[in-house]
Amino acid sequence: MSDPSVAAQIPLAEPALGGNEIDYMVDAVSSGWLSAGPYVRRFEDAVAAATGSRNAVACASGTAALHVALLLAGVRRADLVVCPTLTFIATSNAITYCGADPVFLGCDDSLCLDPDALAGFLEDGCETTDVGLVELSTGRRVAAVVPVHVLGTPCSPRVFDVAASFGLRVVEDAAEAIGSRWVGESLGGREVGTAGLLGVLSFNGNKLITSGGGGMILTADDDLAKRARYLVDQAKDDALRYIHGEVGFNYRLANPLAALGLAQVEQLDRLVAARLINFDRYRERLHGGRGIRLLEPPPEVRSNHWFYPLVVDPQEAGIDRETLMTRLRELGIQTRPLWYPNHRLKPYLGSLSFNVDRAVWYWERVLCLPCGAALSAEEIERVCEEIAKALPAVSA
Repeated sequence: MSDPSVAAQIPLAEPALGGNEIDYMVDAVSSGWLSAGPYVRRFEDAVAAATGSRNAVACASGTAALHVALLLAGVRRADLVVCPTLTFIATSNAITYCGADPVFLGCDDSLCLDPDALAGFLEDGCETTDVGLVELSTGRRVAAVVPVHVLGTPCSPRVFDVAASFGLRVVEDAAEAIGSRWVGESLGGREVGTAGLLGVLSFNGNKLITSGGGGMILTADDDLAKRARYLVDQAKDDALRYIHGEVGFNYRLANPLAALGLAQVEQLDRLVAARLINFDRYRERLHGGRGIRLLEPPPEVRSNHWFYPLVVDPQEAGIDRETLMTRLRELGIQTRPLWYPNHRLKPYLGSLSFNVDRAVWYWERVLCLPCGAALSAEEIERVCEEIAKALPAVSA
């Protein structure tokens, strides 16, 4: 049981609402434009400007955006789509919505899709035929690759090179990563979501910026953007007479939620800067602790540090991730593990998977620490102190 005398809970991630959120939402509601309205396009334009994308198309959720993006990339029933096993299930579900099946690959030490595993699977497990790239054991077409920028860290640029060498389209799952970019020679200066054919963002309540829900499709292709708008809004050929040209989706983002999202995007630079400052505070405070280490992004990227992953080595630390998470929760500090590897989830037990051992290794050891942009230096100090107390082998 939690001690009622313990200080107020330190949540894992709280939205930072410090701009025009209330004013914009009141204006949106007062205008009478609820299902649709001008804030949707303003939100899209702001996200396009922030990411450097030529087009941005708002959707009701990140999962809806990924579903449509996969269809736009040509994913069809009975296809295979390569994705990481270490991701939120929405990535796999969106593939399944298309009638396709995921092929799960492991991660590198950034927790993102391992480019070596991708190259190995495509070289050794597939062959090029007259219908495209085909997986050997099933004879099914491999239609696309969906890298996930895990916890806000951009995946290796090599993922795009490997996919291109096999003629595969890339749909980036950048749900967690707005404000992140590549800074090395390859893709240097590019924002996540803009390196593939299409990219997808999420604005769920726990994301760096939020619209309470919502997502966005990014693409440089004007025709794909036009088709995305068509599919998102029920594929209307004649809205007045209810004429629909094909099966579409009720995936529109509501105007008041877009108003909230717009106010959040206006603060993007400030929110990213706060995450970077707090990451440095954690790194300084936890540095040198035996059995734990804060996982840092590789030098060729700038992460938005959506979440702060702490690797807990049970042998060296004398405690495992699960026990540490429980102890911190009892002290009013909310943390969480990584997602359960998708290839082990009940809906996907029959799916193909390759080179997933390292992903499982990290899943067993990573604990995500409190990360909200409003997190104070004092709260970070308390989190680190309690970690040190819980781990006898770790020096404060």
